[in-house]
Amino acid sequence: MCGIIGCVGRTPAAAIVLDGLQALEYRGYDSAGLAVLDGDKLLVERVSGRIADLRARLAGRRLPGTTAIGHTRWATHGMPSEANAHPHADCAGRVAVVHNGIIENHRALRRALEADGHKFSSETDSEVLAHLVERSLAGGADLPSALRRAMREIEGSAAVACISADSPGVIVAARRGSPLAIGVSEGRQFVASDALPIVEHTRRVIYLEDDELAVLASDRVELFDRDGLPVPRSPTVIVWNAVAIQKEGYAHFMLKEIHEQPRAIEDTLRGRVAPGLIGVEFGEELPAGLLAGMQRMVIVGMGTSWHAGLIGRNMIERLARLPVQVDYAADFRYRDPVIDEHTLVLAISQSGETADTLEAVRLAKSLGVRTAVIANVVDSSLAREADGVLYTRAGPEVGVASTKAFTSQITALCMLAIRLGLERGALAKAEAVRRINDLCATGGELRKVLDTGAAVERLAGKYAQARDFLFLGRGAGYPLALEGALKLKEVAYIHAEGYHAAEMKHGPIALVDANMPVLFLALKGRRYEKIMSNIQEIRARGGRVIAVASLGDEEIVNQADDVLYVPDEVGMMNAVLATVPLQLLAYHVAVARGCDVDRPRNLAKSVTVE
Repeated sequence: MCGIIGCVGRTPAAAIVLDGLQALEYRGYDSAGLAVLDGDKLLVERVSGRIADLRARLAGRRLPGTTAIGHTRWATHGMPSEANAHPHADCAGRVAVVHNGIIENHRALRRALEADGHKFSSETDSEVLAHLVERSLAGGADLPSALRRAMREIEGSAAVACISADSPGVIVAARRGSPLAIGVSEGRQFVASDALPIVEHTRRVIYLEDDELAVLASDRVELFDRDGLPVPRSPTVIVWNAVAIQKEGYAHFMLKEIHEQPRAIEDTLRGRVAPGLIGVEFGEELPAGLLAGMQRMVIVGMGTSWHAGLIGRNMIERLARLPVQVDYAADFRYRDPVIDEHTLVLAISQSGETADTLEAVRLAKSLGVRTAVIANVVDSSLAREADGVLYTRAGPEVGVASTKAFTSQITALCMLAIRLGLERGALAKAEAVRRINDLCATGGELRKVLDTGAAVERLAGKYAQARDFLFLGRGAGYPLALEGALKLKEVAYIHAEGYHAAEMKHGPIALVDANMPVLFLALKGRRYEKIMSNIQEIRARGGRVIAVASLGDEEIVNQADDVLYVPDEVGMMNAVLATVPLQLLAYHVAVARGCDVDRPRNLAKSVTVE
């Protein structure tokens, strides 16, 4: 959730780290800090607030040091404040540490360190790392050994970067649970929470595995396992570049990423399906035999990924006649789930680093159950740990509110449903061709929906001051209602709830009055008449009805106060088309309310702690 960036080389590093922190803003944060090592002199500067505040604090100061680490913090232990911001230093001000994750035994470690005379200056769990390193250094250990010992003493998750005035020109990094990437280049090396802040400088990246430690100097990167033995590993080459993470003329990353969805979906499909052809080709991503003999699937995810899983369940059960259960990953991992060798656990995560989802996969593997992942980030922790991975290829998603990752996940799930349907003999070949043609047509149809953005913006102005919203749908419209409500909450700070429309009369209808906007997912289909009845029930109680409806539906005009039309020519993938008006509505309402769209308060892009 927090962001780490570090740089060591032969030229000043502070400006590079500050720019890296700027790139990490999308992860969400409440404070920021920087530590610069100039020879044997260590400078630490921190602020409660934005990167701009940190830049202002450092303005005009000469920072020639060639080794630096920086951090953006999303508070877990201790309120947002300058004292609780990272980097944290030891008693002597000779060691600086940045940390992502949660140290579960920090209280016991803190008491022991304080008993030894160590003085703490923050409320955070992370500060114990600086003092643990200090203690080992005082005992004669070198910096890598000191950090390795500290990692052995802590319990919980940690991605750590550490520098010391007694080890100039070196950054030592370690990982357990929380992700950490090493950027490799000539004369300069990097460490970061993900590849985003370093791709401008190098596309060669090494992802640390759990309990590995890296030593970075200007001319080398060395990897070691938990016992200090060397680990040989070649860098992965990042295929996207820095241009992909620029706004390219859009006012916000969220708006840019909404408009990137046709391309993201087409990239997800490329090489896997083609119009008029039978079959779905996943190559080595989902190895032969992984899907064979399966009698049941459990989909795990959190937030938007969980919503995608609900839509995927409908697709897989309908096309493959395979029972599918969708679980919150956080609940699955603690519930003692009933799974066996005939079950496939399918995890969905944009980042591939979601802590609860990662632990759910680890639980399944420990029970001998097959696992697969739908993820966007190549070589993420989930992708490396699962038996198979289906990449969505959506490209970097910077906006905290997920958009193109969600629709790409639905696309991947639809392909998987077709593949399973064919393998299980539940889907006729002619039907498979029709479904594949729908998939291939989705990008083009989605571009038509994006052309309606001006109409959504006008609608957003009308409802921007609403205090509450209801989103209602049936079938695939139900998870879309959940997703639409989530987006409005995330970026516009409006209380919004998503419900199955049939559940409306079991309580939520009590909220409806003349001030309550109610948005219906009302596309044509076998549930259409039921939805129309629900609309009538809202109208009878004075509610204000907004409908996302099929293009050409004339009846809906007489039943709703406002209508947003989408084409509905791509079958199951109509769910993707109906998603876009919900995303645009949340975006434009947030802009009208003056909200920070790309960096909503209290939120982080990747939830890498429980």
